[in-house]
Amino acid sequence: MPDHPGTLGAVATALGAAGIDIVSVTVVERTAAGAVDDLLVMLPPGGLADRAMSAAHSVPGVVVESLRPFLADGGGVASDLDLVDALTERPLDAPATLTELAPGVFNADWAVLLEHVGADDVRVRETSVGAPTLGGDDLGVPERVRLPLPWLPLDRARRIGPAEGTFPPRWEAVSMELAAAPVGGDRLVILIGRPGGPAFRPSEIDRLAHLAGIAASLSRTDRP
Repeated sequence: MPDHPGTLGAVATALGAAGIDIVSVTVVERTAAGAVDDLLVMLPPGGLADRAMSAAHSVPGVVVESLRPFLADGGGVASDLDLVDALTERPLDAPATLTELAPGVFNADWAVLLEHVGADDVRVRETSVGAPTLGGDDLGVPERVRLPLPWLPLDRARRIGPAEGTFPPRWEAVSMELAAAPVGGDRLVILIGRPGGPAFRPSEIDRLAHLAGIAASLSRTDRP
């Protein structure tokens, strides 16, 4: 949307006129081209999602990049600061807490914490609510990933493209967007998924990298 005073207010007014409540607003990115905001809205009973899109598009210069249901269970954690607070409450378990709560912060649907043990050996260490099963029929603990993940080990946070592994066909069907970040080293990685987009933006990748770094530092410093 145009990055000038009044635009977000105009969107809120248009949505309100359509009976749609704004639950939260997250500033995703600001560039010379405008602002990218992520709005979590609540439709009226029986309301169609198209109503939200039409209302937003009624404001000049506003483009809806993606519209999708919000399924993540973030336990009330909706910002980076909330997540950092949660990490510091259980420092030894910070990577697990990051995996549990990151979907709510990034408006994603799920997250998994993966460990690259060795060649062709990747294990699932932690999962969020709604995370897909990646281990097939493996009954081992921790679960071994059956999908080829050639981008592991991972030395920096980045988007993961659909061609970087043999992902489940259903992921392609729902236009799954993926981002990953190392948690203290290139062999322990958090992977988050957002079906239906939008693609993870550079600012989101930077935030994920920062939060993963905090989780790694806390878990190391709290060890005896």
